Amino acid sequence: MLTGKAFKFGDDISTDHIIPGKYAYLRSNLPELAKHVMEDADPTPASSTGQSFASRVKPGDFIVGGSNFGLGSSREHAPLVIKMAGVKAILAKSVARIFFRNAINLGLPVLICDTDQIADGDTLEIDLTAGIITDKTNGARLTFGKIPEVMLRILDEGGLLPYIEKHGDIRV
Repeated sequence: MLTGKAFKFGDDISTDHIIPGKYAYLRSNLPELAKHVMEDADPTPASSTGQSFASRVKPGDFIVGGSNFGLGSSREHAPLVIKMAGVKAILAKSVARIFFRNAINLGLPVLICDTDQIADGDTLEIDLTAGIITDKTNGARLTFGKIPEVMLRILDEGGLLPYIEKHGDIRV
């Protein structure tokens, strides 16, 4: 069971929104890059709140997007810095296929569901095995497609490489 706060973003969040281009020089310093994650997509920018998304998000919180989350570059940096910032899962109406694959390979769940009923700041509880999201703030109950058993095992191990290191190969 995962529990955390929802940080809501809109449609068409690209990998350039996730990792702002002005920080491209930090690609070899991922911990520093993670301090700027979602900076260009944040609906409540640091200039108005005094805090960036990366400083507000807590370990276990969630990113909630609209349609077409993660479009753009195929680099693994985007889901990796999201995970490094403490985000436990991404919920979206739809996700770019390569972003989805990269996130799962890195041990970051991406859940496809209707995110319209979730508001910024809502507390969510997610049961990955049952495919149920409960919004503890408004009482809404959402579902997402059943995650295949092999994918759950990969997520449990923290990603594809840790899974293969432990088990030797993928067992379906």
